[in-house]
Amino acid sequence: MSEEELQQLIEGCRNQDRKCQKMLYKALYGFAMGICLRYAGNRYEASEILNTGFFKVMTNMEKYDPAKPFKAWLGRIMMNTSIDYYRSNLKVAYTEELDQADHVGVSESVTSKLGYDELLKLVQKLPEAYRTVFNLFAIDGYTHEEIGEMLGINPGTSKSNLHKARQKLQKMLQSASSGSSNAEIRHTSTSIVAIRQTDVTDIYINRGFRP
Repeated sequence: MSEEELQQLIEGCRNQDRKCQKMLYKALYGFAMGICLRYAGNRYEASEILNTGFFKVMTNMEKYDPAKPFKAWLGRIMMNTSIDYYRSNLKVAYTEELDQADHVGVSESVTSKLGYDELLKLVQKLPEAYRTVFNLFAIDGYTHEEIGEMLGINPGTSKSNLHKARQKLQKMLQSASSGSSNAEIRHTSTSIVAIRQTDVTDIYINRGFRP
C-alpha cells in the first residue's frame, strides 16, 4: 500500500467511513498482531488486545498527527493497550529487586538452531510480568525507570523481572537445543512482521531497538 493510499484510508476513518476502517484494519493487521503477540501469552490474548487497540485507533483518529508516521502511532497504541491488559490481568506481583541484574549470555550454537517463530513461542511462555518487562526493555528499548512508570513498579523490580526473564529464556533455549522441547516449539504458519528477523539473537537476548 502506497503512502497516498494509506492517507486516503486515514482520512476516510476520520470521517467514520466503515469501508475505510475495514480496509485499514486488513492492511495493518499483520503489523499490529506482531506487536500484540510479543506481549500476549497466546494468540487468543493477542487477538483480544489487537481488537481493543484498533477500537482505540478508530475512535481517536483525530489525535493522529499526519506529520508523523502512522504505523509508529498505531504501534504505540498497540503497545499501550498490551500494557493496560497486563495491568488488568496481573494477579501475582514479582517484587524482588536487583540493583544490578547480570546479563545471561546465550551461545550462538543454541540460537542458531531456532528461528524467529520458535523464539516468539518461548517468550510467550514467560510469566506475564517477566514477558512485559522483557519486551519493553530488550525489544522496545525503554529504560527501567521508564518501565517502572509505565507499569507502576519500581526500577529495581523491573531489573529483577528482566534478569529472571533472561534466565528462563536461557534454560528454555538450552532445552530446545538438546531436543527435549522440539515438540513444543514447532514452526507455525503465523506471519509475524513487527520485528526484524535478520538477527534473532540481538533482538531477543541483547538490548534491542525502539520500533
